[in-house]
Amino acid sequence: MSSCGDDHCITCSDEGSEMTVLSPGQNGLAMCADAEGAQAEVLIELVGSVGPGDAVLVHAGVAIARIQ
Repeated sequence: MSSCGDDHCITCSDEGSEMTVLSPGQNGLAMCADAEGAQAEVLIELVGSVGPGDAVLVHAGVAIARIQ
């Protein structure tokens, strides 16, 4: 049985990943890249306005927090 202390989501088993915003887009989306350089379009509505170079925690294609 999983607990909240595990390193993955207990609902879907996905892990949060740190990504860097490359360019904010339209319709609440931004193009982001992970540490290996893989790019993905990420929903950013939960974290508000972002700019190039901002770091966000992404879970299931959604930015859930800004990383300082």
